[in-house]
Amino acid sequence: MARGSKFNHRSGCPVSAALDLVGDRWSLLLVRDMMVRGYRTFREFQRAGEGIATNILADRLQKLEAGGMVLREPAAEDGRSTHYRLTQKGIALAPVLLEMLIWGAHHEETDAPCAAVEQMERNRAAVIAEAYRRWEQRDPTPLIPPFAASARMKAKSISPKGNPKR
Repeated sequence: MARGSKFNHRSGCPVSAALDLVGDRWSLLLVRDMMVRGYRTFREFQRAGEGIATNILADRLQKLEAGGMVLREPAAEDGRSTHYRLTQKGIALAPVLLEMLIWGAHHEETDAPCAAVEQMERNRAAVIAEAYRRWEQRDPTPLIPPFAASARMKAKSISPKGNPKR
């Protein structure tokens, strides 16, 4: 097995080692944004709608880079700008993120359209293959769009009796 991380892990447990690297509140969301949304810049991550503070964002990107999950490279169109890109180790989280998406949609109230989740659930291999294809070809086209919060907002504005809240 590859052992490419610069981390000192708490224990020899593989679950613990994985959580040391991506078990915080933000790291998997950054990996998701690179993998699924095609985000590459600090500004794109900042505007992703999750509300991450700039100091936390910078820290998590550095942590992911130190852990061998992310590469930092100059942008092709402007060498003064930095693009972040998943490494082989980072893109290997595609099956994990897909299963988390499916699990979360089944067990929590989310904005994910049921039909989209069902399609991903039925076609896991195709979704993962497409994530890898986009990564290999550096295709920033979103794999899936961000889920709109409008459905949940509307639901919260209706009282239990079905009347709009005032």
